[in-house]
Amino acid sequence: METRGAFNHVVLLLAATSLLATAAASKDRCHSGDKAALLAVKAALGNPYHFASWTPDSPCCDWYDVDCDASTGRVVGLSVFQDANLTGTIPDAVAGLVHLQSLVWHHLPALSGSIPPAIAKLSNLSQLTISWTAVSGPVPYFLGALTKLTLLDLSFNSLTGAVPASLATLPNLSGINLSRNRLTGAIPPLLLSRCPDQAYLWLSHNNMSGDIPAGFAAVDFAHLDLSRNAFAGDASGLFGRGKELQYLDLSRNAFSFNLSGVGLPEQLYFMDVSHNAISGGIPAEVANLTNLQFFNVSYNRLCGAVPTGGHMQRFDLFNFQHNKCLCGTPLANPCN
Repeated sequence: METRGAFNHVVLLLAATSLLATAAASKDRCHSGDKAALLAVKAALGNPYHFASWTPDSPCCDWYDVDCDASTGRVVGLSVFQDANLTGTIPDAVAGLVHLQSLVWHHLPALSGSIPPAIAKLSNLSQLTISWTAVSGPVPYFLGALTKLTLLDLSFNSLTGAVPASLATLPNLSGINLSRNRLTGAIPPLLLSRCPDQAYLWLSHNNMSGDIPAGFAAVDFAHLDLSRNAFAGDASGLFGRGKELQYLDLSRNAFSFNLSGVGLPEQLYFMDVSHNAISGGIPAEVANLTNLQFFNVSYNRLCGAVPTGGHMQRFDLFNFQHNKCLCGTPLANPCN
């Protein structure tokens, strides 16, 4: 019995050793095609110091900015960020990373040029971030080929032109951030209409115009920021009791609709509709929104009494000033 016990112990030890060896081998594995693509990326950018760890004699899964799948050893993530000295354009060589799921170029102020068509070949990509760079040109139509994309962040760049309608065809896309660019034109009518879950959309600080798509009333927005554009028309369809909307910023546009009859989502914690042409009155139910931390309706055409009670004491006159005929605390003019 002791011999059998010792034998079993040895078998277990060998099995454990084998598993550790397999895990180690997986970590050290580096697909030759992935390594070649990464070295081509490095060369295209002029072999900057940022990629000092990218040497041919070391496993690419150990390189800085590189993330590999633990079981296959294939490169699934490339995140290049925060280097003011990295210059050049996004290399076409990234297309060689055929298993890539996440591609990030972030806070690289000297990265320039346009978004290369090579990115459309990354059919497994679920996250694409190119933000805080000097990248210019259009938001490419070919991004519509990335059918697995769930998050697109192209914020804080110098992109121009319209938002391509091809983004509305993506079946898994739930988050889009195109804020702080120089975009023009209208929002594509079906944008995020196929979103499988809660939607997040940031378009602030652009030069976009036109009406809100009618289909937005059916999109399950959690976060929507359209501020500082030239949008106009009726945005009342964005509101409604029972909606999951938590953050809404429509400020500094030309929206004109009656606020009196809209239902306010119960989970709302941020609402800024200032600097528009909104009429009517403030819905009394705003006082019952327990999560509301920020509320600004200033610089509109609102009338009637400012609601009281609840958490309304959080907001001062700056949240209500410059309206047609609002009255009551915290404004100086009392209601008759």
